[in-house]
Amino acid sequence: MSDFTHYSTKTFTGLPCAHRQWRDTGHCRFIHGYERTVIFTFACEKLDEKGWVVDFGNLKDVRAWLEELMDHTLLINADDPELPLFREMHERGIVDLRILPSVGMEGTARYVFEHVDTMIREKTGDRCRVVRVECRENMKNSGICERREERPS
Repeated sequence: MSDFTHYSTKTFTGLPCAHRQWRDTGHCRFIHGYERTVIFTFACEKLDEKGWVVDFGNLKDVRAWLEELMDHTLLINADDPELPLFREMHERGIVDLRILPSVGMEGTARYVFEHVDTMIREKTGDRCRVVRVECRENMKNSGICERREERPS
């Protein structure tokens, strides 16, 4: 095992989607949209043959998955009481619906983390992992999900 952990970051931008926070009593209860940005932090103890944590050229499937999730879509919480209405709008072609456990930046960060970490581990034969995901809805607001790393003794 290496004495060092190496990190790299990759940012994906241009992910316009809408959501609503149905539990909010303020304006966030309404459908509203942002152009989201997702920032990944990857980690490994052993760099690849190119000397990299992750070969960013091999992340096209990650980008495609993020676009499928967030490009011109409507993200709705799985427990939204209006979910039947949103499903009907999806069936009628009014919205491109995605149902998540939680559509806030924190919940989206965790959802993205869990999916992309699996992709990265498979892609690198468990050499590399996701340790942090930051989802930004604008320059002022973001949510972060980070894995607590246990250091080798």
